[in-house]
Amino acid sequence: MWTLKSGRDSMENKNLELTRKLRHHLHMHPELSNQEILTKQHIIEFLKAHTKLEIVDKGQWFYAIYRAGEDKMNIAFRADFDAVPIEETILLPYASKNPGISHKCGHDGHSACLAGFALEIDQKGADKNIFFLFQHAEETGDGAFQCVSFIKENNIEEIFAFHNMSGMALNSVYVIDGTAHCASKGMTIHMEGTPAHASQPEDGVNPAFAIAKIIDAIPRLTSPINNKGLVLCTVVQVNVGERVFGVSASKGELLLTIRGLYEEELDSLQKNLENLSLSLSEQYGLKTSFSYDDVFPETVNDKESTDKIRQVCQKRGIPLVEMKEAFRASEDFGHYLKETKGAICYIGNGEDFPHIHTVQYDFRDDIIETAVELFKGLAEL
Repeated sequence: MWTLKSGRDSMENKNLELTRKLRHHLHMHPELSNQEILTKQHIIEFLKAHTKLEIVDKGQWFYAIYRAGEDKMNIAFRADFDAVPIEETILLPYASKNPGISHKCGHDGHSACLAGFALEIDQKGADKNIFFLFQHAEETGDGAFQCVSFIKENNIEEIFAFHNMSGMALNSVYVIDGTAHCASKGMTIHMEGTPAHASQPEDGVNPAFAIAKIIDAIPRLTSPINNKGLVLCTVVQVNVGERVFGVSASKGELLLTIRGLYEEELDSLQKNLENLSLSLSEQYGLKTSFSYDDVFPETVNDKESTDKIRQVCQKRGIPLVEMKEAFRASEDFGHYLKETKGAICYIGNGEDFPHIHTVQYDFRDDIIETAVELFKGLAEL
């Protein structure tokens, strides 16, 4: 366990307890992406009850503001608050009350930490204008896309966030310059031919052969030989025809998750898949269309911002670990980093702690103070 170098800067015990209670309440009432009505409402009520901060309600999301003056720097901190469709099966005194939904990614903890940081700033002050951004729908990738106008509207000069992460040393901060998360999107290839009796398949047009050839081409399209960074194409679902043995299939869908360390190479993979699909459609006589879901940008940290994280950790005695490579998993925080400088970092839950998005996981309250003190340190620079 790390200890602060300067005790006078540590989080107030009352605020720490309020933050824990908020986290547990949010955990008990999880809501899926774009459905976080009560979650948003409760966080707003918490901030109104315990701070004098200005609240700006934007519908599905909101932000709070501490104002130091018109001539001061505008800096933002972001937390997400959506849950995931995983049943809560572990015994907790604050277990999820919503069947099939739980906070197995720890966004309850992220939002509670940001609220705890808001308590500290409201009480102790700051020499910057600080914006506390509470965002919906991170899991689906469209939350930050809907919130990104916040950056220009408020002239945000820098933005920070953290994510809790298992497999990392407890209460250590992990940081990386440049790309921190790959870009990704869900791609569906829709193909339609014409039906025929199963005894005479030559009378119809079956999309199965074209879909098979697309799948067969994936290793070539994603090969390291043809790309400068990591490129992945994961088959999620193949859906061809119906369970009717007398009819040759006439409709099919291929669902893929495409991913790239560099957004330009993700775009290239998408274009190659589209061109191949259209070429095969022409060859076989198929109608083909494409649709996309869960679109995430690449998340690229600014070195000036990551260096500030390093500086705070050194000053406050928080263990710091330099990451060697980006996460394959995506993060919609990248939308903000296209508009202003900033960085996302990671706080370790413990090397043997259950991983996020698993049934045994629960956000670790032990890291609340680390997150709040990190944010406080960044606000002071």
